[in-house]
Amino acid sequence: MKLLYLFFFLLLPSLLFAQQGSVQTEPQKRAESIPEWGIVIGSRTASIPYHAAEESTVTDFVPKMYYEGDYLYLRGEYGGLRFFEREQYNFSVIGRYRYFDIPQQYQREFHGTNIDMGLQAEYLFKANFPLQLELLSDSDGNSYGNVNLRYQVDYKDFDIELHSTFRYKSGEFNNLYYGLGRDDIGSDLDLKVGTEVRYHLFSNLYLLGEVSVNMLGNKTYQSELIDSRFESEYYLGFGLFNNKEQQEYLTLPENHYLRVAYGWATPSNIGEIIGGETEKDQYNNRLTSIFYGIPLTETLFGFPIEFYLTPGFVYHFESDVQDPITEYVVAIKAYYAFTWPVRWRFGVAEGLSYVSEVTYIEKNDDPDNPGSQILNYLDFTLDINLGDVTRVKALDKLWLGYSMHHRSAIFESSSLFGRSKGGSNYNTVYLQWHF
Repeated sequence: MKLLYLFFFLLLPSLLFAQQGSVQTEPQKRAESIPEWGIVIGSRTASIPYHAAEESTVTDFVPKMYYEGDYLYLRGEYGGLRFFEREQYNFSVIGRYRYFDIPQQYQREFHGTNIDMGLQAEYLFKANFPLQLELLSDSDGNSYGNVNLRYQVDYKDFDIELHSTFRYKSGEFNNLYYGLGRDDIGSDLDLKVGTEVRYHLFSNLYLLGEVSVNMLGNKTYQSELIDSRFESEYYLGFGLFNNKEQQEYLTLPENHYLRVAYGWATPSNIGEIIGGETEKDQYNNRLTSIFYGIPLTETLFGFPIEFYLTPGFVYHFESDVQDPITEYVVAIKAYYAFTWPVRWRFGVAEGLSYVSEVTYIEKNDDPDNPGSQILNYLDFTLDINLGDVTRVKALDKLWLGYSMHHRSAIFESSSLFGRSKGGSNYNTVYLQWHF
């Protein structure tokens, strides 16, 4: 399974560069329609189906990202890379949220929600009516299969999706996630039905709501650990998407970017860093990163704010207190540029971060908390254009900047992040080249 994770993220950069080939670079073809994109911040509430739970529901902070590219796509709770495509069908490597709604007292033992990896085959009855077959597993190889049927309708300010899923759970998967490793349930089938509704408020602002119900199979329901046959969940959030009321175009002369950074860990929090009170990490933990930027839009609510999809790879160096660690990031980044008296930019990114092992700086934040491999990701930047500073035209597309690389568990509020308390901050410097 770890090889599949490695394959997914090693393949990502090459496919992103392949997408660049579809960008029209001749002067008369600069303008092109922007891709479908979006980012949502919201709260998910789900019922807990187990006996003896101290609470009946669990609530998660869940960020969702959306993007439809030639090869790469993100669709809220899952994303993938197409490696074979025809008019009516395609095949992808995918990663998908799998929510594990367990009582809080079991959270640290089982860690809760994770991102599973696998393969998807999609057949299109119509463009808005796909059938998806999926084979997925967790990082330990516990497998399951999904048969998804989706139907999408656009009506005025509403985008509506109806969906149903048959899930076959292997015995190993079912025993772990519904038997909690204590009951030998065996393999079983689930049926899930639900709907997602997106409502356009104005310009780029939308409301997003989801409701679904999952019916457990007979063997799972008869387990002594299970209290209810039905699992329910709902999600409510707000987000930024393409403006439905007008066709937007990209006219950026430099469409994509590459950013390389180097940075140092700090035990200081965001407020202390902004206030200039950064404390040095006594073990000198460091990282280096590379991020790739794919343009999404040049305006937000009519203002000149540029958005990019920015996947990244981060390498945490070995130190006296940790072995080398790899980190993978997917985020959406916004930039606002101003001139004073040369060009500057503020930037902020929101996304998800996955580390191969929890870093020392996060474990040390709360020694009793094992931390979480998946955390919310934030990136705050300020950079300056080197072409303007040096008066060298060849450097006009190069920016020098500072970035705060931040991973956060949202103060133990989300089972998606293992109800972890910890987080981490790194002060980094970077060079960013647009092309």
